[in-house]
Amino acid sequence: MPTPLHATSDDQLKFAYWVPNVSGGLVTSDIEQRTSWDYDYNVRLARAAEANGFDYALSQVRYTASYGAEQQHESTSFSLGLLLATERLKVIAAVHPGLWHPAVLAKWLITADHLSHGRAAVNVVSGWFKDEFTGLGEPWLEHDERYRRSAEFIRVLRGLFTEQEFTLLGDFYRIHDFTLKPGPYRTEGHEYPEIFQGGNSTAGRRNGGEVADWYFSNGKDFAGFDEQYVEVNGYAAAAGRQGAVRFGLNGFVIARDTEAEARDTLEEIVAKANPDAVEGFRQAVQQAGASTKDGKGMWADSTLRDLVQYNDGFRTGLIGTPEQVATRIVEFKKHGVDLFLLGFLHFIEEVEYFGANVLPIVRELEAEAVRRGELAPV
Repeated sequence: MPTPLHATSDDQLKFAYWVPNVSGGLVTSDIEQRTSWDYDYNVRLARAAEANGFDYALSQVRYTASYGAEQQHESTSFSLGLLLATERLKVIAAVHPGLWHPAVLAKWLITADHLSHGRAAVNVVSGWFKDEFTGLGEPWLEHDERYRRSAEFIRVLRGLFTEQEFTLLGDFYRIHDFTLKPGPYRTEGHEYPEIFQGGNSTAGRRNGGEVADWYFSNGKDFAGFDEQYVEVNGYAAAAGRQGAVRFGLNGFVIARDTEAEARDTLEEIVAKANPDAVEGFRQAVQQAGASTKDGKGMWADSTLRDLVQYNDGFRTGLIGTPEQVATRIVEFKKHGVDLFLLGFLHFIEEVEYFGANVLPIVRELEAEAVRRGELAPV
């Protein structure tokens, strides 16, 4: 049993799922994926998710076809549609600084927050797909500059959410004595829409510690997550934000009645990978990751096998029987994970399988870990 890195969580593990608002599913493979990118399917999925213990959904941001995702619904409008079709689920809209002005987005988020009674959230994505920016005539900044812009973007969002007559005179944004009315929808424990930010690079980790509410990581094993957890918390402490950042981890779940069935499914996904799409994605994302000075960028060390699931979801190792998957999930909580962002092959049926077979074991193991003193009370 590892020494707990994170024994101060005051609530249960949270679960999110990737919204399939783009075509092609969550793996770049020709294996059957019983899912759909259309709105009606996604409403059924969102309702199934909130009925099966999921807390969040994350709508992807894509503006043009890439790595097999030929069709894309816009993330913010799609997120609002899902918010209005559900009762409890929080929906995170992914957005790109450089394609949004932060004050305009803040206004949209406040409206969505009121319409959903406090369930709107945002994931600030610094950008890895150069063609989306250059094709729209927008400048493509160097890697660390993209993250520096994102940090300012988040500061503007939070400032407009929390202050009257907010001013920020930055390198990318100029806000002069600006007030948004109405302010965010406020309830107990909810002051403003939660702000998520990801990125494996040093610049991404710094942003996670210094400005974000949540830090998202690509799929990682225990050691890989530990490294990020320690570094991000170090940046948070240096910024006077000790304990202010929560951690989300990406994972692709293959939970089956037997371990052999789960492993066979994984190998079939990889064996049927679309080589042209995977290679195109590899070239795009590893150019972005390799452009960092220290080589820690997103996907910088991903193998082709990893990239079949395009956020390194296989690396997290959530593959096996319900008990094996649940055990690994709770072990990650002991290392500091607060939320799992999950992908599935066959979304609705596997979300329901997860809720019926995996989640009850997770809750039992969490309670047992509390009794043993490995986790703080939930």
